[in-house]
Amino acid sequence: MQERTKRITYATGFFLVAVTGASTLSGQSLTTYGTPGLVEMPTAEVMSDGDFAITASAFGPNYRYTAAFQVLPRVYGAFRYSKISNISPPTAAYGGDTYDRSFDIHFQMFDEARYRPAMAIGLRDFLGTGILSSEYIVATKSLGSNIEITGGMGWGRLAGRGSFSNPLSVFSDSFDTRKKGANRGGQLETGNWFRGPASLFGGVKWKINEKATFFAEYSPDLYTRELPNTGIDISTPLNLGLEYRFKNGVNLKGFIVGGNEIGAQLSYILQPLKPSVPGGMENAPRSVGARNRLAIADWNNTQKGGGKDAVQRVLKSRLAADGIELQGFTMSGTQATVRVDNKRWGVEAQAAGRAARVMATTLPPEIEELNVVFQKNGVPISRVVTQRSDLEELQFDYDGPWRTLARASIEDAYDESRVGTIEDAFPVFESSFRPYMATSYFDPNSPIRADLGLQLRLAYRPTPGLTFAGQLRYPLVGNIDDSTRVSNSLIEPVRTNAVRYAQESDLEVNRLTTEYIFRPGQDLFGRVSAGYLENMFGGVSAEVLWYPTSSRLALGAEINYVKQRDFDMLFGFQDYEVLTGHASAYYDFGNGFYGQLDVGRYLAGDYGATISIDREFNNGFKVGGYFTLTDVPFDTFGEGSFDKGLRIEIPFSWITGRPSRTSIAQTISPITRDGGARLNVQNRLHGYVRDYRGKELSDGWGRYLR
Repeated sequence: MQERTKRITYATGFFLVAVTGASTLSGQSLTTYGTPGLVEMPTAEVMSDGDFAITASAFGPNYRYTAAFQVLPRVYGAFRYSKISNISPPTAAYGGDTYDRSFDIHFQMFDEARYRPAMAIGLRDFLGTGILSSEYIVATKSLGSNIEITGGMGWGRLAGRGSFSNPLSVFSDSFDTRKKGANRGGQLETGNWFRGPASLFGGVKWKINEKATFFAEYSPDLYTRELPNTGIDISTPLNLGLEYRFKNGVNLKGFIVGGNEIGAQLSYILQPLKPSVPGGMENAPRSVGARNRLAIADWNNTQKGGGKDAVQRVLKSRLAADGIELQGFTMSGTQATVRVDNKRWGVEAQAAGRAARVMATTLPPEIEELNVVFQKNGVPISRVVTQRSDLEELQFDYDGPWRTLARASIEDAYDESRVGTIEDAFPVFESSFRPYMATSYFDPNSPIRADLGLQLRLAYRPTPGLTFAGQLRYPLVGNIDDSTRVSNSLIEPVRTNAVRYAQESDLEVNRLTTEYIFRPGQDLFGRVSAGYLENMFGGVSAEVLWYPTSSRLALGAEINYVKQRDFDMLFGFQDYEVLTGHASAYYDFGNGFYGQLDVGRYLAGDYGATISIDREFNNGFKVGGYFTLTDVPFDTFGEGSFDKGLRIEIPFSWITGRPSRTSIAQTISPITRDGGARLNVQNRLHGYVRDYRGKELSDGWGRYLR
């Protein structure tokens, strides 16, 4: 089945390709917590806008794995997964180890000026169990080009050694006390923020040369919770570190915490705004020459057997060479229309420009209006109208892309007739046979589990929009089914039985569906899907989307009637059935930020809403997150309190510099429970059509003439 992207959803490939493929580096240093700073203490620094950092550190009983993202020029956030060995008395389930998930946020109030330091305020573990919870205010100042000094005040874990009464108590006595102990996680413990005693911290960073950096810091963290059982030895507040930056951008840091605990850290910062090959490595587009010469071309010359059929053959061949599939062609008077499916270009405006150039270098000279209709699986989405004379005039103009955008027209293509569909466009049969990797995260006994096997995908499309598709998997090796976790859900176990699905299945029928996508009217899209819609549920799903071509806002509605599948993932069903559905609103906030609100009923029968925010760069690199709140109480939901997660998508073209519609995608959910669980139906309409609507096309128009 053709998709917006073919997604490789395994973390190993994600990290390996990102590190080996990207060549642009960041000079920022990261702490053991995976955020900008010294050894463990934060600084007032931030990363470059849009940077995405990956860090792994280990010392004593502590193992920390962090992903941090510079959401805005002054704001970064982080998600951390930590293991603390032997922090608690052993239990039958987890031994004495604690596996902890936590979130941070950091806001730079001022950047550095000539006489003023950079200043920032931040919270660590503000949405977790509170084991690592702390807050801070910090300032950082450069002394020349190689030395930076940092000083700050901290609360929580940063208020151990040398603590004093909270200076914020002048505003309210409530700042005097801080609740002790860990919680179940997932809740904003605002009543603890900047509460309790405070301590000072500070340090210095010395850039020895372009590759090596030395750190020294004063840390007030006494590791009070770890001391009784872990054997960690914190005898001094002085922490020291030495970092070496390799040519490929990997940072290796060795350090000493508390005078005795020796540790090591690996970190890497991806810079989405700077692809590995600036400008790309695609072939140059066709040059639009004098159109009169085309009058004597064999395919345009009736005396040499030319005509529409001959023109269509040349168009099809030339478009295919540019990775664009011709599905329909009409030509009359002074205008011509091609209906195409973009198979190669990640920036859709570049595909529009390539198709228009092929038309301008192929069609008879009397054709002036060039219409490129984007289709997906034969369903028309949008039409780009360009004048041939504009291409001739502006193809080498310095501001050519934006001047062509001012003269072009992007329209809805709902009324596009199927007249002119080329003979071999349908039916279509597609197949692929390849390895797959399925992953499972944050099982306390083994935080990362995976299965490796073989996957067969088949799809048959007899007519535009109608697709019969299936996906079969056979796991060969792995350890997902070794998990001993069983569902302890207090509501219907719609997701927490994932381990049973792995244990009781061999050959898996992941999906077996009939799908029809159609255009019910202007700016409207429709979808009906039926069958085994995902690995745990089957039934019927219907959706409608209103999405005006030039609008930032889109509205949709979806309804599903589904039954829970048998654990063997073959053809049987269990007794549980549910009517679920959502009303959805999608909005483009500008500057690459997209929001989505889904309100409705979830698989476990609970009612609530999901809020999603993503930041997408023009090159297709995407980072985002979501959370869901329903009428399931936090205590009933279980660990984590509510559903939430982070996601990242990296296009291959960003890594290799070559045009591609393939990407690596990974969603990280801190905990999988049953509240807020939604059906995983394929080809939801907004994601299916968004890239070809007017706002998205115009955002990428800088590559129209590339």
